[in-house]
Amino acid sequence: MVAKGKVYLVGAGPGDPKLITVRGMEALQRADVVVYDRLASPRLLQMLKPITEKIYVGKRTDRHTMKQEEINQLLVDLALQGKIVTRLKGGDPTIFGRVGEEAELLVDHDIEFEIIPGVTSATAVPAYAGIPVTHRDYASSIAIVTGHENPEKLDMNIKWDKLTPATDTMIFLMGIAKIEYIRDQLILHGKPPETPVALIRWGTRVNQQTLVSTLADIAEKVKESNFKPPAVILVGEVVKLREKLNWYEKKPLFGRRVLVTRARSQASELAERIDDLGGEPYEFPVIELRQPTDAAILARLDHALQRIELYDWIIFTSVNGVEYFFMRMQQLGIDIRRMTKARLAAVGPKTEEALLNRGLLTAVLPTAFYQAEGLLQSVLPELKQGQEVLLPRADLAREYLPSQLMQLGMNVTQVDVYNNVICSEGIEDLIELLRRGDIHIVTFTSSSTVNNVCRLLEEHSKVKAADLLAATKIACIGPVTASTIKDWGLHIEYMAKEATIDSLVEAIIDHSFIV
Repeated sequence: MVAKGKVYLVGAGPGDPKLITVRGMEALQRADVVVYDRLASPRLLQMLKPITEKIYVGKRTDRHTMKQEEINQLLVDLALQGKIVTRLKGGDPTIFGRVGEEAELLVDHDIEFEIIPGVTSATAVPAYAGIPVTHRDYASSIAIVTGHENPEKLDMNIKWDKLTPATDTMIFLMGIAKIEYIRDQLILHGKPPETPVALIRWGTRVNQQTLVSTLADIAEKVKESNFKPPAVILVGEVVKLREKLNWYEKKPLFGRRVLVTRARSQASELAERIDDLGGEPYEFPVIELRQPTDAAILARLDHALQRIELYDWIIFTSVNGVEYFFMRMQQLGIDIRRMTKARLAAVGPKTEEALLNRGLLTAVLPTAFYQAEGLLQSVLPELKQGQEVLLPRADLAREYLPSQLMQLGMNVTQVDVYNNVICSEGIEDLIELLRRGDIHIVTFTSSSTVNNVCRLLEEHSKVKAADLLAATKIACIGPVTASTIKDWGLHIEYMAKEATIDSLVEAIIDHSFIV
């Protein structure tokens, strides 16, 4: 008999994936199956174990993918199969999230569960619009009200005559379709028509929209602007604070979804910078980095490392080269002190930092041009004909540096310390976003990434990559990558002054609102 599993009922927060709780994230990462809806950030699904099953049960205003009773039963069925299940729900599932119904059925089947609350959209969404729901000068009480029911049920469940005069700030969740009825009831029961109102759509996300008006005019403004759900409705004097406290929508990359194409192990730095600046990083790690598995390649690498004391130079052309080089040394049990003869060269400051973290100083670092050409020019005055040079690199690295070193009379040993493996997971979702115009900027940090992304786009869409990317802005890290981008018929909008992530981000910020 299969042992019963466990169900975590988790609040995902209002949209920004960083607003999930630590305990909620732990439940996600433990899960064998994640059952989720559309109000949970898709970026959270990137945090799962690779083998985690994902089941979408979300609801839209035009249709229900799965009825609530069916969702309840699905959780039971999965747990009875012995699986760890995380039910991921937008906001806080205890506030109009029907978590009680899901939990009751689990109890009926003697299934272990936990309710993990989330950051509720009722307070977080207004905060991201610059509106605290309480303030000493404006509001000392709040009410959170569902606005999704039909008017008859709203009248049965909401005591308008008592709620309206007693509450300074009123927060309606899911009430756009009933905005006229809500307005009429509030005015009828004592709220002045000039009371400020704010509607915040897709709050805490890159596509957040805020509409501010008064009770008297809000319904007409919603029609005029075609303001659609999902949105939070905020009624009260605290709305006046938005003009002064609006912080999120003023960030330099607010409103921009930026495609990050680096390998997953490299993407975090760029993604963090984009996120800090108000943009939404959409990670599509087209390349996965792995240690070589081919026996001949490993034998060549191991042979080179076993004679590490013989090299005059070890030249590192990437942070990844450093990581995988020392990983293999450790696996082989080779003492780093055997490198006493070798002088070290690094292609750029990040590679230099990776070496420094291991207590190693570089003898040569390019001053500006952080690619193979710049590295060669910097190391050239230090080289002597006949010296032994070890070049740890990727399997897809360019031949420029080793060929130039050999022409200069160096004895060059090239070894592959890591492989670039092309990944296509998520390509269909990316193509759909590009077709809808929902990717605003694409970042390219290497020629291999450009080639792999464009090939995957064409293979899976049957459309030219240049056509799919025509509506996006292209951001490029260096001239070699730029040449490859142009070969694909793409136009570069943002060009980094230096081949670094910092410089790439600066280039995007400087021109982020050019259309």
